[in-house]
Amino acid sequence: MFFLLLMEILYEDNHIIIVNKASGEIVQGDKTGDEPLVETLKAYIKKRDAKPGNVFMGVVHRLDRPVSGVVVFAKTSKALSRLNEMFRNGDIHKTYWAVTANRPPKEEDTIVSYITTVEKTNKSFAHARPKAGAKEARLAYKLIAASDRYNLLEVNLMTGRKHQIRVQLSSIGCPVKGDLKYGAKRSNPDGSISLHARRVVFEHPVSKKHIDVVAPVPAGDSLWKYLEESTEQKSDGEKA
Repeated sequence: MFFLLLMEILYEDNHIIIVNKASGEIVQGDKTGDEPLVETLKAYIKKRDAKPGNVFMGVVHRLDRPVSGVVVFAKTSKALSRLNEMFRNGDIHKTYWAVTANRPPKEEDTIVSYITTVEKTNKSFAHARPKAGAKEARLAYKLIAASDRYNLLEVNLMTGRKHQIRVQLSSIGCPVKGDLKYGAKRSNPDGSISLHARRVVFEHPVSKKHIDVVAPVPAGDSLWKYLEESTEQKSDGEKA
């Protein structure tokens, strides 16, 4: 609860609430039995607004547990059904930031793969050619900043497959920093992986207002902060 009060609510109105999820949080309940973010939010709003009855909170999409960043929730059933349809139709646009140790082969490219998933191990595999049971996966990336040892890629998904960004970046030799499952050499100290849902843009499902929300990078992480500042300096330089 304290976590949410600090900085995590990025936008809220009567129909939707947008939260900056921390790594380690789960969006919806799973076999661990840990309290998911959706339940934490419901309890927070019930207390904050002194609601006598149950609080409605609809899960629209998910982020992997070790991933941070933007998550959109619906506060009404009307918003939930419309947001679900918008996600299915590709009307909600999310931008991710990924930190990699290896520099990608091209500074900007589109990756097309065919992904299969082994549910038992909760791991996906990217294949260069179509394969029985595989789903086509497409994403575009662009190198937008770098430090002496790491690179920051901006990623836009064109499809939504399980662990898509993680497995596709790994397939070009650029596993996400800290992501041992997909080829990183070492873990991050806090158990996170350096993948962040940076921005979400869509038309409000009820009011039709233009929504454009940016999630700050994880607090207290000097590398994330350095790379974020690098992109801001680059943007200022281009405007000048």
